[in-house]
Order: sequence, then structure tokens, then C-alpha cells
Amino acid sequence: MSVLDPRAAPAAPAAPPDGTPPAPRRGRTGLFRALLANRKALFGAAVLVVFALLAVLAPVIAPGDPSKINSTGASEPSAAHPFGTTAKGQDVLALTLWGARSSLLVGFSVGLAATALAVLVGMAAAYFGRITDDLLSLITNVFLLVPGVPLLVILAAFMPPGTTTVILVLVITGWAGSARVLRAQAKSIRGKDFVAASVVSGERPLRIMFREILPNMASVVMTTLLGCVIFGIGAQAGLEFLGLGDASVVSWGTNLYWAGNDGALMTGAWWVFVPSGLCIALVAFALAMANYAVDEITNPRLRTRRTKAPAVTEALATPQAPAATEAPDVTEVRAAATKAPAAPQAPAVTRKES
Repeated sequence: MSVLDPRAAPAAPAAPPDGTPPAPRRGRTGLFRALLANRKALFGAAVLVVFALLAVLAPVIAPGDPSKINSTGASEPSAAHPFGTTAKGQDVLALTLWGARSSLLVGFSVGLAATALAVLVGMAAAYFGRITDDLLSLITNVFLLVPGVPLLVILAAFMPPGTTTVILVLVITGWAGSARVLRAQAKSIRGKDFVAASVVSGERPLRIMFREILPNMASVVMTTLLGCVIFGIGAQAGLEFLGLGDASVVSWGTNLYWAGNDGALMTGAWWVFVPSGLCIALVAFALAMANYAVDEITNPRLRTRRTKAPAVTEALATPQAPAATEAPDVTEVRAAATKAPAAPQAPAVTRKES
């Protein structure tokens, strides 16, 4: 069979000179396997799964209207109401479970929409360059220079209240920073040889951006998504706590808003506002842990430190050889010096008496 015969089987990769088998290539599933082996990622995923299940099973665990006002008034946690009741007689556990549905929906919706917009703007600016890059960079800089909190408050105050309005406002104010980071990453990949080969071969720009550039930005995109979700949950709670959201919707932010209006902090009714605030903190912490895990797995510098850490620990744990090991050499030298023949002494000179 000829060497140029296309039916020839591909040659196996040559083994290294030391005889060790070649290392297998890491596929696309390598990132997910590494995440499953990372404790931070597992902790973050477990917390998010628990909150998602509680949000889905809220109608089963706490059936009925959670915002229904009763005449019982505020009461401390008890067997009938594990999280207590508000000043209006509402069950705090039901408010917390039903509030998870709205807060998680808004947070992940804002994260997905803001990340998608940032990816489009960043890759378009990096790929086309010139006038497109200048125009998109100018728009991004304008959104970065305008103070985010005042813009957020103004948009939320003048737009009709509702969950859709909150999502739209948070997407408008939360995409610019991510687009800046993704543009820099895409611009570095734009100059690679495989992208130039795709351009020369006549591939369409959209295919090059989404088939060649985007897969090489998976880690950055995932980190951006997690950060945008954290921003969405926290910003929604802040807007609703200020009274700029829809007060008729049950969410963690509206729970804090009504707790402040009812004077729960002044009356010492801690059970009214602690569950919602604790849930926001736990979800944000879980997302941050997942973000740190992705950064550890995809950052070469952090991977190098993690691989070198056991070696350093082992070196520190290994007892060092005592300094007295050099003593035998000194002893041998001294012994050799004592065994060496003495130098001939000069004959004594006797003094003659006159």
C-alpha cells in the first residue's frame, strides 16, 4: 500500500523516548469532569439545586396564596409556623419559598440575557474591528461611564412596574462591563492562525465567530454568566427594597420591603427579614464558589500553583538531614592530620661555655 494511499490507516502517535504512553487529549467534557471533581463547584451546585427544588415545590410545601393577610399578627417561629408570621399574619416560610421563584427567575434571566448581549457586542467589535469596533466601544464606554445605580433607579421609576420591566432594566445596565472583558478575550483569539485560515477559506463571519472564536471563550463566558446572575439577584432585591419594583409580586426583595415598612427591625421581629436576606446571601455565595471553581480550572496560573502545592508540602514535611552529617569529614581530616609524619625539627643548638 502506497504512502499516499488515502485508505491507509492513520499512524498511531509515537511514544515518548522514555517509554511512557502519550497523554490522552482533553475533550470538551474535560471541563465538566473537572467541575465535578472540584469541591467548590459541587458545593455551589448543591446549594443551587436545593433552592431550585424548593422554588419548584413551593405550591406543594406551602399551598395557597402566600400574601394573604390574616388577623393573627406577628408571631415568633413555632410548630405551626416554622419561620413565624409577619405583622399582617402572613406565613414567612411561604413568603420565602414563593419568593425564591421570582428571585431565581429574574436572576437567571438577567444573567442569560446580559451575557448573550455582551457576547454579541464583544465578538462583533473584536472580529470586524475598525469602524464597528470604534462604534461599539463608544457605546460600551458610555454605559460604563454613566453611574449604574442612578440609571437603574431612573429607568425603574419611569417604566411600568412588573417582572419584565425589572429584567429589562437590569439587562440594560449590566451588560457593558462583561462586553468589555469579552471583547478583549475575543480580540486576542481573533489574531490566531486558525481564525485567519477560516477567513482565507471563505467561511462566513457568523460561523467563524460562533464556531471558532466562541468555543475558545467558554470559560470566560461561564464566569461572566455567573457574575451576571449574582448581579441580577442582588440588583432586583435592591430595587424592590427601595420600592421601585412591583410590590404585588412575592420575592425576596419585596419581603424585605414589607418588613421595613412594617417596622420589623424596630420591633425586633428578626424572623421576618432574616430568611429572605439569608437566602440572597446563600445563593450569591454558591454562585461565587462556582465562579471560583471555574477560574481555578481554566486559569493556567492557578492550575500550576495547585499542582506545585503538594510538592512544596511534601518538601516541607520531609525532615532535613542534620548538619552533623559533615562532621565525619572534619573528623577524618583531623585524624589524617594527626597520623601524618611530623616535620623534621631543626637540631638543637648548644651554647658553648666560654
